[in-house]
Amino acid sequence: MSQNKLIEDVTIAYRVLAEHDIIDAYGHVSVRSSEDPNRYFMARHLAPEQVTMADIYEYTLDSEPLEKTHRPVRERYIHGEIYKTRPEVQCVVHHHSQTVVPFSTTRHALQPIFHMAAFIGQGVPNFEIRDAQQGTDLLVKTPYLGAALAKCLGQCPAATMRGHGAVVVGETVARAVGRSIYLEMNAKMQLQAMQLAGAGGQIVFMDEAEVADSTSRQEYDRGWDLWKARVLARMRAEGSA
Repeated sequence: MSQNKLIEDVTIAYRVLAEHDIIDAYGHVSVRSSEDPNRYFMARHLAPEQVTMADIYEYTLDSEPLEKTHRPVRERYIHGEIYKTRPEVQCVVHHHSQTVVPFSTTRHALQPIFHMAAFIGQGVPNFEIRDAQQGTDLLVKTPYLGAALAKCLGQCPAATMRGHGAVVVGETVARAVGRSIYLEMNAKMQLQAMQLAGAGGQIVFMDEAEVADSTSRQEYDRGWDLWKARVLARMRAEGSA
């Protein structure tokens, strides 16, 4: 894929996730360079809903911008440190999903309740920042904390971040965006099921065999094509595409 195509896709990813209320004014998305796996692209310090292709800049895996003409995102180390440890990952999303955050602060773990979020069954560990450093503002704004988060994530498709949000990865932009959207949906459905079941009630989650069969085909391409078409139409209307 060409670099211009990648930059367009990561720009669209920002807009799609903002429209789905997955990322707020402080969430961010990155994509690994197709020309140099030791580089990635991410928007400058800007609300996702306002991101255009002109706002996307290139970074090293140490999360240093190649151009010093803009204000970078403080938590960019989330992205660089994950790319260092996961060579297959091509896209990283960090968001503050309102329904996911409560699961990061309670004894209730996220579990796959419907097939579109089957990837949750592959593991969603919870990053407790206190285990890496005491007395932080919960932001991952140093290489050390980024590496600690990457270690917690391991080989999983996503991780929650206690009192903060989540990080989601994918081998494609479509997969990372799709996982982010359906992580939020699953959290809502799981919470609803917990309320219906009541104290001690049973909830039927997907089992390992169902997770394995579902995740083997879970690309989210159809959803991505739809979300992308909608965003591109709006961007063209506003003159930013």
